[in-house]
Amino acid sequence: MTKVVETKPRKINLRRPDIMKEVQAEVVTHYRSALVEFLRDHENRLVVPGKLTIRLAKQFGFCYGVERAIDLAYAARKVFPEPVRIFLLGEIIHNPEVNEQIEQMGIRAMSSRPSEKELGILNPDDVVIIPAFGTEVGTRQAIQDKGCLMVDTTCGDVMSVWKRVKQYSKDNVTSIIHGKAWHEETKATSSQATTAKGHYLVAFNLEETNLICDYILNGGDKEIFLKSFKGAYSKGFDPDIHLNAVGVANQTTMLRGETEEVQRRLSQAMEKRYGTKNLRHHFRFFDTICSATQDRQDALEKLLLQPMDLLIVIGGYNSSNTSHLAEMGEAQLPTYFIKNAAKMESNASIKHFNQHKNAEVTTADWLPEGDIIVGITAGASCPNNLIEETIRRLLELKEIPLETAFPKEILQFSNW
Repeated sequence: MTKVVETKPRKINLRRPDIMKEVQAEVVTHYRSALVEFLRDHENRLVVPGKLTIRLAKQFGFCYGVERAIDLAYAARKVFPEPVRIFLLGEIIHNPEVNEQIEQMGIRAMSSRPSEKELGILNPDDVVIIPAFGTEVGTRQAIQDKGCLMVDTTCGDVMSVWKRVKQYSKDNVTSIIHGKAWHEETKATSSQATTAKGHYLVAFNLEETNLICDYILNGGDKEIFLKSFKGAYSKGFDPDIHLNAVGVANQTTMLRGETEEVQRRLSQAMEKRYGTKNLRHHFRFFDTICSATQDRQDALEKLLLQPMDLLIVIGGYNSSNTSHLAEMGEAQLPTYFIKNAAKMESNASIKHFNQHKNAEVTTADWLPEGDIIVGITAGASCPNNLIEETIRRLLELKEIPLETAFPKEILQFSNW
């Protein structure tokens, strides 16, 4: 009998004190902002009497998981200088400026779900970085089989979700994942749900949750149901069989309130179908919303209680946690979701992302004249230097000299 030799992942400690000291000095140079730090120390507020007030949410920008991912990518380049080839699966985080900086370090981007052709160029001397969202089980195994050194930057909160769905799978409980089926994190989580031949179904919103609840309670046309969730369920998934016992999980960057409502509706449907006494056999859930995501949502909720003329949300257009911040703002006041300060072309024109059209649009006369109050927040993948650029651009558009808004001793530490 032929003995199967299982390949083990190659590992290296990149977080040595000497390496991290160099890395953090470089990261600070690229992404820090003395101006933002000054505002943090002054109640997150800048007031230029009679002209402009800027209010920052108390929590915004890089979270620990993002900082860790960036640190590890920089460390990989320090430990493995060129000509060693370093590849990155997709994007390290969902921020174009950060990914551009990573690329300038000679780290090559490949698809988040690489093809056989892409995998074919890898050899055991290569380093492959797994991004903060994680990667699918099959992709990880394929890279491991190539003998590459993997630098895994997967966020701990994401791995906590994986732990839950793997347990669901072992217990023959179908994972109902509240998330975006096309998002890298949800794809990775979905792959974990099938590790023990389990099943999953991704619910994007409450409308899709209602479809699931209705099928649990009333059954229906299986083909129509599956068509409604095309590309969002596991191979062999059968709603007549695999909706008998379900466990809720989530993409960590979704809105907490919506995830809780998904849980409530599914629990209610299961209780109505099987009875209160039997609910625990048919329904499970765990709170797996990322704490940083929730902190930023809570901070924005508090900011929105204050009077403001408009809100600016900064971050990558494909950033899930940033998109939800923009949704929160849009529900209450004029909100502009921009990826950088250059999108504020003039007082009369701003380019911003419209989530309903899934496209960048231009809005005219967006910046009111006179004394105004502008709120600013940013997603967990947005560095402070981009927030500083936005503040500077607002001051410029309102014809406010930087020297009148900030102390000279702070400006001398600015990257500009």
